[in-house]
Amino acid sequence: MSAESRSESAAASEFRRFLARDWERWLDELPELSTFVGAPGRNDRWNDDSAAGVAARRVHIAEGIAALDKFRPEDLGPGERLNYDLYRELFVTTEEGYDFGVDPFPFHLGWPHNLWMPLSQMDGVQLAASDVSDVHPVATTKDFEDLIARLAAFPTVVDNNLALLAEGLRRGYSPPKVTLVGVPDQVTAQIVDDPLSGSVLRAFRDFPAAVPPDDRERLTRQAAETFRTRVVPALLRLRAYLTADYLPHARESIGASALPRGPEFYSYRVRWVTTTELTPQQIHDIGLAEVRRIRAEMERVMRSTGFSGTLREFNEHLRKDPKFFYDSPDALLDGYRVIAKRIDPMLSKLFGRLPRLTYGVLPVPDYRAPTGPAAYYQPGSPEAGRPGYFYANTFKIEARPKWGMEALTLHEAVPGHHLQLALAQEPEELPEFRRRTGYTSYVEGWGLYAESLGEELGLYRDPYSKFGQLTFDVWRSIRLVVDTGMHALGWSRERAIEFFRENSGQTDQDIQVEVDRYLVWPGQALAYKIGQLKIRELRTRAEQRLGARFDVRAFHDLVLAEGALPLTLLSDRVDRWIESRTG
Repeated sequence: MSAESRSESAAASEFRRFLARDWERWLDELPELSTFVGAPGRNDRWNDDSAAGVAARRVHIAEGIAALDKFRPEDLGPGERLNYDLYRELFVTTEEGYDFGVDPFPFHLGWPHNLWMPLSQMDGVQLAASDVSDVHPVATTKDFEDLIARLAAFPTVVDNNLALLAEGLRRGYSPPKVTLVGVPDQVTAQIVDDPLSGSVLRAFRDFPAAVPPDDRERLTRQAAETFRTRVVPALLRLRAYLTADYLPHARESIGASALPRGPEFYSYRVRWVTTTELTPQQIHDIGLAEVRRIRAEMERVMRSTGFSGTLREFNEHLRKDPKFFYDSPDALLDGYRVIAKRIDPMLSKLFGRLPRLTYGVLPVPDYRAPTGPAAYYQPGSPEAGRPGYFYANTFKIEARPKWGMEALTLHEAVPGHHLQLALAQEPEELPEFRRRTGYTSYVEGWGLYAESLGEELGLYRDPYSKFGQLTFDVWRSIRLVVDTGMHALGWSRERAIEFFRENSGQTDQDIQVEVDRYLVWPGQALAYKIGQLKIRELRTRAEQRLGARFDVRAFHDLVLAEGALPLTLLSDRVDRWIESRTG
C-alpha cells in the first residue's frame, strides 16, 4: 500500500470513529430516537425539550461542524467523502434554520421540526404518551419497567412543551387556528376511566411469555397508578392550556408567509425538503403542468368505463356510489391485506434485493384517525424485533374507497416505504445516520414512484383502480399547486380545497385533512412529486441510453442500494451507472 493510500485509509478510519461517537451522542441526547431505532439502554427517558436541552443540541451542532472542519475531505476517499458531505450538509442546514426556530435535531422525519410550533393536529406532545407504545420494546420485565418510568416523567415533557408553545405565541409562531380545532379532542380521547382500556397502556393488555405472572400483576398495578397520577393530570393540564390559551391566540392566517420572515422560512423549508434549488413559483408551475397532463389521462380512463358525464361528475360518482366502499372496518383492513399478499410474490420481477424485515397491516389508532391521513407507514427495527407497519385509516369507512387501495398499498407498504426503508437499514457498511435518516424528496418520491409500478406488478387491472392510481398521482401534483399557493402565493384555504375538489376524486374528508396537513407542515408535501419526477426521469434516461441492455431490477437495486440521497446525488449515481454500462 502506498503512503497516499495509507494516509487515506487512516483518515477514513478516524472519520468513521467520529461518526460512530457522534451517533452515540445523538442517541444519548435523543432517547426517543434511540428507542425508535432499537438501540438499548435509554428507553426510560424522553427527549429533553427544556431550554437547557435545546441549548445542548445547539452546542452539539456547533461542535459537530467544528469537528468536521478538521477533516480534509480529499483525504477520505470516495465513499467516506460522500458520508462527509451528507453529514456536514445536514448539520449546516440545521444551523441555518435556527432563526426560524428549527430544532437542532437533524434526524426528525426528514424535514425541519420547529421548536416554536411543536404541536399540530398531525403530531406533538398531545399524542406522545400513546405513540410511545407503538415503538417501545415490550419483550421483558425491564422493558415494561422502562415504559412505566418514561410515562412517570411525562408531566415534565408536557411542561417543556407548554413553555415552547407559549414562546411560539410570543414570537408570532403558531399553526393556523383552523387546523387546531380537533387537537383538544385528541387529548380527551386518551383520558379513560379504565387505564388498560385506552391507547396509552395498551402494551399492558398482553404480556409476552417471558414476563412472569407475578411481574405482570405488579407492572399492571404500577402502570395504572402512573396513568392516573402522572399521565392524566398532565393531559388535563395540556388540554386546559390548549382550550383556554393556545387556540384563542393561535393565528387566523394560514400561510407560512404570514410568519416572521415568512417567505425566507418557506424557501428554507422548500430547499430542505426537495433537495433542489427550485423556487416556489417554479414548483407551482410544475404542479399545474402535471395536473393538466394527468387530467387528460384520467379523461381517457373514465371514457373506458362507459361513463358519459364530465370528469367532475365521475369524481362525484366515485365518491358516492356504495359499490366502491366496504361496509365495515374489518373488511377494509382485510382488503388491504389481500392486496399486499398479491404484491409480495411479484416483487422479484422488479427487484433483485428484497428486505428481510417483515411488515403488517393495522388500523390507524382511534385517537389519531379523525385527523389522520388515509394511510401511513411506520418503519420497523430489526434490532428491536419490530416489524414495519402499514396503517390504514378505518375512520368513516364511507370515505375510504376501494379504488384507491391498490395505489396506497404500493406506496405505504411494498414496493414503497417498507421495501425502501427496510432495505436502507440493512447495509452494515453504511454509517448509522445513513441507515436511520432520510431525505423526504427521495423517500416520498420513491413511494409515489412505487405507485406507478402497479401494472408491472399485476395490479390496476380494472379501470377504476387505474383511475385510483391517477387520482393519487394528480393528488400529489395538486400538492405542488396548493402548498405553494397557500404558503407563497396568497391562496386561501377555501381556494385550495376547491382546486383539490375540481381536479381529483378524493373525498371531502380526505381533501380537508390533506389541505390542513399542508398548512402545518409547510413544504413537506412538495417532496412526493418532485422526487417521483426525478426518479422517473432517471429511469427514462437509462432506458433510452441502454436500450436492450436496460435491466429494471438492476436499476431499482441501484436506486435503493445507498439509502436515501439528495436528488442531485442520486442523479449523479445513476449517470455513472449508465456510463459504466455503455462503455
